[in-house]
Amino acid sequence: MKEYLERASYTWSSDSVRLINTPTQTARSKFFYVQEVGYFKTEPPYFTERENLNSYLIVYTISGRGVLEYGGQKYPIYPGQAFYINCIPHQYYACMGGEHWEILWLHFNGGTARGYYEEFVKNRFAPVRFQDTFFIESTMRRILSLTQKKDIHSELISSNLIVNLLTELLIRSSSESLSLSAMPDYLKHLLKELENHFLEPFSLEEYAARIGLSKYHLSREFRKYVGTTMNEYVITMRLNYAKELLRYSKESVGEIAYACGMNHVSHFINLFREREGMTPLKYRKEWNGV
Repeated sequence: MKEYLERASYTWSSDSVRLINTPTQTARSKFFYVQEVGYFKTEPPYFTERENLNSYLIVYTISGRGVLEYGGQKYPIYPGQAFYINCIPHQYYACMGGEHWEILWLHFNGGTARGYYEEFVKNRFAPVRFQDTFFIESTMRRILSLTQKKDIHSELISSNLIVNLLTELLIRSSSESLSLSAMPDYLKHLLKELENHFLEPFSLEEYAARIGLSKYHLSREFRKYVGTTMNEYVITMRLNYAKELLRYSKESVGEIAYACGMNHVSHFINLFREREGMTPLKYRKEWNGV
């Protein structure tokens, strides 16, 4: 276990709030849970330097400016922006220059927190700008209020609010990583072709040659804009069709496998079990209620 490090300058106003929370065992094992949450109105020389803390942190700037040093990069933080970091790597954040920095912040954790963060940084790390500042500010203030005045439902509601925050951060991050640009026309056309012909053999290499691109470039662009590989995209559409046939037709599993473009029934069954956690026949029985 690496040694925990924290250095800080606690120069914030008297009306600032910092709440430390001890979650119940139920929350710790099943939900996202608050570790610390607060509102700071800071002045120079406010800063925090830390590493090796088992926590994830969201900091939202209400007014003033801050600076974040993380992953070997320095990021200016402006009003309407939030940063979302894993607190294991070294991090440093502070007021920028001689300015004040008014922030809402949340330390949290939970069983799937790592997965959310990995999804957030899979393209690149960057602070996120919110157009709808009411959403993030009101959500973080509500988490603060729920932590301050706990009742029987506080942890469950806080967990839901954290999921909402993370969902919005992932959406904002994805939009910014694509520079808010539209999907290229050739990818729109490819998606339409796949939608109309997903039961037929399809060659990425042939399609790429037809539009004058390398299959490697096309594959990268497909994953960038669609969020998955072309092969996974086709498999998903075929399995969706297979599930429709299992529920609403009386065709055998073998007939359905062939109807979905899979010539080996055993491969179809193994693929279905891998993705759905059950065999095609068990899926049919469960969803048909027999």
